[in-house]
Amino acid sequence: MYDTTLMLKPREQWRPGMTYTKLIQEMDEKVQFPGLSNTWTSPVENRLDMELTGIKTPLGLKVQGPDVDGIEQLAAKIQTVLSSMPQVRSIFAERVSQGFYVNVEVNRAEAARYGLSVADVQTAVSSGIGGQNIAENIEGRERYPISVRYSQDFRDSVDRMRSVLIATPSGAQIALGQVAQVSFSHGPAMIRDEDGQLTGYIYIDLKGADYGGFVDEANRKLQSQIAIPVSYGYKWSGEYEFELRAKQRLKLILPIVFLTIFLLLYMVFHSVTEAVVLIVPTVYAMTGGLLLQWLLGYNFSVAVWVGYIALFGIAVETGVVMVVYLHESLERRLLQSGIHSNADIQEAVIEGAVKRLRPKLMTVIAVLASLAPILWESGIGSDVMKPIAAPIVGGMITSTIHVLILVPVFFVMMKERALRKRTLHPASQASSGAPAESQPQLL
Repeated sequence: MYDTTLMLKPREQWRPGMTYTKLIQEMDEKVQFPGLSNTWTSPVENRLDMELTGIKTPLGLKVQGPDVDGIEQLAAKIQTVLSSMPQVRSIFAERVSQGFYVNVEVNRAEAARYGLSVADVQTAVSSGIGGQNIAENIEGRERYPISVRYSQDFRDSVDRMRSVLIATPSGAQIALGQVAQVSFSHGPAMIRDEDGQLTGYIYIDLKGADYGGFVDEANRKLQSQIAIPVSYGYKWSGEYEFELRAKQRLKLILPIVFLTIFLLLYMVFHSVTEAVVLIVPTVYAMTGGLLLQWLLGYNFSVAVWVGYIALFGIAVETGVVMVVYLHESLERRLLQSGIHSNADIQEAVIEGAVKRLRPKLMTVIAVLASLAPILWESGIGSDVMKPIAAPIVGGMITSTIHVLILVPVFFVMMKERALRKRTLHPASQASSGAPAESQPQLL
């Protein structure tokens, strides 16, 4: 593995029309080395991926099985199938069984004839061929170990290794080849063990960031074109592994968020109907966030969902304030002249909604003015902040339409229904036993 760090110039100095994706594409076309595959990522991201998942590319496969040769063969087939997919920029399957080893097998009977044990022979091999530290050179505060072993000419081939001399207890010296068999053999270049199984890695670099869509399509191709041997298998890793974990957490977090919002609304207004009406803005606000997210080309991620959760809170907050203004206006009309028809309800609601127009627009403008500039930024950290800001910016626009137009309409419908049932009374009559639904509860 070779790491090369490229320091990019500020974006204003880039060629017109140049983007990060185009830059990678041009470099990938011009920088190709035989036997190597390119992976384009940031240094910090690369280190985090390696530390957390072991895969040093944004996406990868872990092939597992009982034998390294079988793992390498299966990984090679997977590489051939996936390399034909248009989303793949580069793919490389580790050659886990292409290592070379020098084996020294001691002939115990021959060694015993010379009074040697297996440990004696192994000591001669490790010190004469591998080297042994015999002293340490001291230069001020620096320490340098002194290692001694045979010269390169005496250990650069198997035949010469057989000529390495071993001292016997009688003082004689015999060649290593007389008491041991020295040979080459193939074996695993590196042994990985994960989940109790031998593992080989396949590194994949994609042209886009839609890991979920690619994995679904890749699984279909692999299942249709490759017969996975018994006791062998593969699993996806890299940033896709983080995506799966995030989805599992969000499946738990999002229902809790909506349930908490609903309970708080019910505690404020003591009405299930009004709580539901105020939950609707969160769904309606999400449409604007989805539209802007689609226009900007952002995939669903943890950052995007963080933006949506923040949007839900803002949308409900503005809806609550709107309903409070409507309740206050309706309460005044009830106490002053009473409400005798649907027209009276509509007039009271219009009066309250008009008072909420300026605060709502100020809230929206403040949010847009603070978050919209992030969508045009390109500095450090912008790739994380943009997906958070996009749902909020888009959602605030549709949330404004809902809070200023639809919430008053729903409120009028609820109060007209209460008027028909003769349950519309001022909040001051709460103590006299009026139903909870008809009693406006003010913050």
